[in-house]
Amino acid sequence: MNQLYEYLPGLLLVYAAFGLGLLTPGPNILAVVGTSMAVDRRSGMALAVGVAVGTLLWALLTVIGLSAFLAAFASAFFMLKIAGGLYLLWLAYKIFRSASASSPLEFSTTPGNRPQALGYMLRGLLIQMSNPKAALAWFAILPLCINADAPLWVWAAVVAGTTSMSIVGHLSYAIAFSTPPAIAVFQKSRRLVLSGLGAFFTFAGLKLLLSNM
Repeated sequence: MNQLYEYLPGLLLVYAAFGLGLLTPGPNILAVVGTSMAVDRRSGMALAVGVAVGTLLWALLTVIGLSAFLAAFASAFFMLKIAGGLYLLWLAYKIFRSASASSPLEFSTTPGNRPQALGYMLRGLLIQMSNPKAALAWFAILPLCINADAPLWVWAAVVAGTTSMSIVGHLSYAIAFSTPPAIAVFQKSRRLVLSGLGAFFTFAGLKLLLSNM
C-alpha cells in the first residue's frame, strides 16, 4: 500500500501528460479524423487501432531503454527523423492529389480499390512509429515522473494505462468524425478540409526534416 501512495502521483502525471497529448492535433489524430470523414468509420477505427499499437510499442521500447539509445546515438535518431519526415510528406502529396481531383479521397483510396482494415492499421502504426518526437516525449516524461528503480507493476501500469488511453482517445475521434453531421460538413467542403490536412502534413514533415533535434 505504501508503494501505491509513493508512485501514484508519478503515474497520474504520466497519464495527465499523455492525455494532453491526445487533445493536441497531430499527424496521428488528423489522419484518424480525415480517414473517418472521407472513407468510413470502419477504416478510421482501424487506423486508430494502428496508432494505439504504435503507442504500445513506443511505451514498451521506452521502458526497455530504446528511446535512451535513440537520444544517445545521433545517427540512429537522424535516420528515424528522416524516415518520419518523408512519410509525412508522402501523405501530404496523396492528400493534395485528392483535394485537386473530383473523385473521393485518394489518400484513402477509391471505393473500388479500398485497403482492408489491416492496411489502415499498418498506416496508423507507421504514422505513430515514424515520429521520433514520440520517443523523445516518452524519454522526457518518464524520468520526471517515475524513478528508474520503480517496481515492475509501475511500468506495467504506465504501458497499460497509456495504451488504453490511446485506444479510447483515437477510437473516439474516429467515431465522432464519422457521424452524418461530420460527413456532411466534409462533403460540402472536401477540398478545403483536404487542403488543410495536406498543409498540416507538409508543415509537420518539413519541420521534422529541418529540425535540429
